[in-house]
Amino acid sequence: MALVPYPLTRSFLFGLDAETAHDLTLGALARIQHTPLIRAVAQPRVDDPVTVAGLRFPNRIGLAAGLDKNGRCIDGLAAMGFGFIEVGTVTPKAQPGNPKPRIFRLPQARALINRLGFNNDGLDAFLANVKRARFRSQGGILGLNIGKNAATPIENAVDDYLIGLDGVYPHADYVTVNISSPNTKNLRALQSDEALDALLSAVQERKARLAKRHGRQVPVFVKIAPDLDEAQVTVIAETLKKNGIDGVIATNTTIAREAVKHLPHGDEAGGLSGRPVFEASNRVIRQLRAELGSAYPIIGVGGVMTGADACTKREAGADLVQVYTGFIYGGPPLITEAAQALKAMR
Repeated sequence: MALVPYPLTRSFLFGLDAETAHDLTLGALARIQHTPLIRAVAQPRVDDPVTVAGLRFPNRIGLAAGLDKNGRCIDGLAAMGFGFIEVGTVTPKAQPGNPKPRIFRLPQARALINRLGFNNDGLDAFLANVKRARFRSQGGILGLNIGKNAATPIENAVDDYLIGLDGVYPHADYVTVNISSPNTKNLRALQSDEALDALLSAVQERKARLAKRHGRQVPVFVKIAPDLDEAQVTVIAETLKKNGIDGVIATNTTIAREAVKHLPHGDEAGGLSGRPVFEASNRVIRQLRAELGSAYPIIGVGGVMTGADACTKREAGADLVQVYTGFIYGGPPLITEAAQALKAMR
C-alpha cells in the first residue's frame, strides 16, 4: 500500500486547475521515480500473467495513453502496479496543442473533458525519455502511441505515422496508431474505409521492413473512437483483418454530451472521458469481438472506475483493460482493485 493515502492527495490536487494539477503530479513523479521517495506512491503489482498478441503481460491492467504524453514518468507510474503502460501520443515534431484552458473536471459525472490536442515535446525528446525507463527490463509491457502533427495536412497524415513508427519501433513492446482523438482537426476521418485502408497498408508495409531490420516483431494496435455506428465498426473490423493489424484499442474519448450537458463545463469542446463513455465503449468492444472472433486482441478502455467495471470490460470481450480518468479519480488503489478483480475472474 502506498505511504500517502490517495484521497488526501486528490483533495489537494482537485483544489488546483486541472492542467496545473496534472503537470505538478507528472513533474513530481519524474523527480522521485528513481529515488527512495517513490515508496510514497508504490504498491505491489498483482501477479496475473496473460499472453496477448504474443506478449506476456504481468497483469491485465494498463494505463491508457494521454496521461504521460512525453514518456517522462514511465517508471514512476510502473511503481503503482500497472501490468502495462502506454505513453504518448507523440508526433514527429513538438507542438503546443490547443489554447488553455483545455482540461475540465466534471466530478458529478466522474468525468473529464480535454481538448489538449496532442501537446508534446516531439519524437526525439520522447524517445530519450523512453530509453531511460527501466520498466521493460523489469518485465513490464510498454506501448508507444503515435499520431500526426496538427499542421500536417490530412492527405499527408501517413507520412507522420511512418516517421513515428520508424522512431518508436525499436523501443516499444507494441505500437498504437491513434486515429481517434477528437482534438486534432480531421483526424477521425482516417477511420473511414479508404483512408483507413491506405494508412494501415502503409503501416504494415513499413512494419515488415522494420521487423527485418531490427530482428523482432512489434505488434501494432489501432485506437478507435466510441462515436461509431454498427456499419462503421464493421468496416473498421474488416480493414483491421484485411491489413493484418495485430489488435485494436476500444475506445478513445467521446464527443457526445447527452450525459453531461446539464453540468458545469458539460458543453466544453473536446473529448469526454470517464463514466459517461463506459457503455459506449462496451458497445464497440462487444461488436468488435463478434466481428473479429475470439482470438483477436482487444484492449478495452473507457469509464473504468472500479474493479467491477474492469470485469465488465472483460465480459464485453476485452483481453486487457486500460484506465485513465478512473485513475485520476481513484488513484493507485484502483489499479490493485481492478487487477485483483480480473484475476478472480479466471
